[in-house]
Amino acid sequence: TIRPVRRSYYDPSSAPGKGVVWEWENDSGTWTPYDMDVGITIQRAYEKQHPWVDLSAIGFCYVIDFATMGQINRQTQRKRRVRRRLDMVYPLVSGTLPKSQSWPASPGAAAAPPVPACTCPQCLLVMSVKAAAAGPGTSTLQPRKAAPAPPAAPKPPLPAAGPKAPDGVAAVRGSLKPLAAQGGRRQAASTPALSSAGASGSPPGVGSGKGSRPSLGTLNRSHLQRLAIAQSRVLIASGVPTVPVKNLTGSSPVNPALAGITGILMSAAGLPVCLTRPPKLVLHPPPVSKSEIQSIPGISHSCRKTTKKQAKKGKTPEEVLKKYLQKVRHPPDEDCTICMERLSAPSGYKGPQPAVKPDLVGKLVKCSHVFHVHCLVAMYNNGNKDGSLQCPTCKTIYGVKTGTQPPGKMEYHIIPHALPGHADCKTIRIIYNIPPGVQGPEHPNPGKSFTARGFPRHCYLPDSEKGRKVLKLLLVAWDRRLIFAIGTSSTTGESDTVIWNEIHHKTEFGSNLTGHGYPDINYLDNVLAELAAQGITEESLAQEKD
Repeated sequence: TIRPVRRSYYDPSSAPGKGVVWEWENDSGTWTPYDMDVGITIQRAYEKQHPWVDLSAIGFCYVIDFATMGQINRQTQRKRRVRRRLDMVYPLVSGTLPKSQSWPASPGAAAAPPVPACTCPQCLLVMSVKAAAAGPGTSTLQPRKAAPAPPAAPKPPLPAAGPKAPDGVAAVRGSLKPLAAQGGRRQAASTPALSSAGASGSPPGVGSGKGSRPSLGTLNRSHLQRLAIAQSRVLIASGVPTVPVKNLTGSSPVNPALAGITGILMSAAGLPVCLTRPPKLVLHPPPVSKSEIQSIPGISHSCRKTTKKQAKKGKTPEEVLKKYLQKVRHPPDEDCTICMERLSAPSGYKGPQPAVKPDLVGKLVKCSHVFHVHCLVAMYNNGNKDGSLQCPTCKTIYGVKTGTQPPGKMEYHIIPHALPGHADCKTIRIIYNIPPGVQGPEHPNPGKSFTARGFPRHCYLPDSEKGRKVLKLLLVAWDRRLIFAIGTSSTTGESDTVIWNEIHHKTEFGSNLTGHGYPDINYLDNVLAELAAQGITEESLAQEKD
């Protein structure tokens, strides 16, 4: 699978340009960094001394409260701790990627069979960036003539241990002040040649002796570039597409998938990578034969499909809302939270005018929040128009909420392997498969094609009583088209693509390196709360039977 990548520049005054990292505390008590754009938004509000920042404008239903340093989920009201810490200034690699490149065998090993180069996306990314570092436009990388090596300096001691990082998180050891002075940006420089010793696998300044590696804290910028390029060339010449890291057991090469994208890019740029714990990434269970797969007791079938949008109720918006509202003859002296005009004044909505008087006020019967009826009708018309309504203030759902998930297939069965933290039971495996297609009238851009990346997606639940309960509710969510939506990916930034829709799934089978795996003692309770926020509870199971 080939995916596009892109290179972003972050202004030196932004969070990554200053080395500021915002993180949230996950259920296992470790800290997970926010996506770069989210961290920039939080830091901007923090610097302006705002008391809080609402992330809904960038697609997340969270509020960050700087007074308590907490993250609040607007749907479930769940709170998590957040923190702000200083890290290295974000490194950027400049230079054009070559159109093609090869991985020659080590010098002097012509008689041995060539080592096959890995073609997975992570290895291709490592090798492409390293090839660019060795010289733009080169297709085959060969050692050059000898040149003087940078002066050696004593190896600096590791800094004092800071906050404990999650498993497999790549961290830089050493001072990068020369880079910080440049605002986190590295320019392409003249390429120094390798010495004859470097050509055989030992780059200048990277010997086996303790005093042979220059100190990152004292190297000037050109020395750091020479060291980076020398390391890259030797790795490429070796023919082994691995990331060199230091972990608890000493120096050793690690598969790129285990180093993570941060470790991959740092290694490609020639920066030292240190894993705080030996990583063990297990995305999928061992192979399972068809005879080992079992159906789930109490759940009929093993596959569920969704097709086109459910049929409309055939009622006007005014008729739908009439079931959920009570008229208010004497409006309270407060604002309508939809149009922000006083309830005693006419609605301030300026869009297409519904067939309702603009000064009519209504109260929702369950939560008692009061709005202009004119505003509620307009909000309903701008939504899914499925006969349901969600209070914009407290998110209480009236009717049966449905979503805009595109057509696809959901498979579910039991496999004979246990999840970490659930050794007493087998595992429920869910496989979602949604093909790319064309957006319908309920989607953001009707008539435009949409992509579906990463399918089929494999997800896992423990085959316990609570795990089966979660599965049954997920089936309801699937039937109501609430598992996925079409929008902009918060991970890649791609628009018009299939994305998760606020119901978290565990996609990592045998570890929790990415934060989307096990063990996670609170996950089942958390996902039940997320399903309830979408209007899916045990009562929904009875409704589905009816």
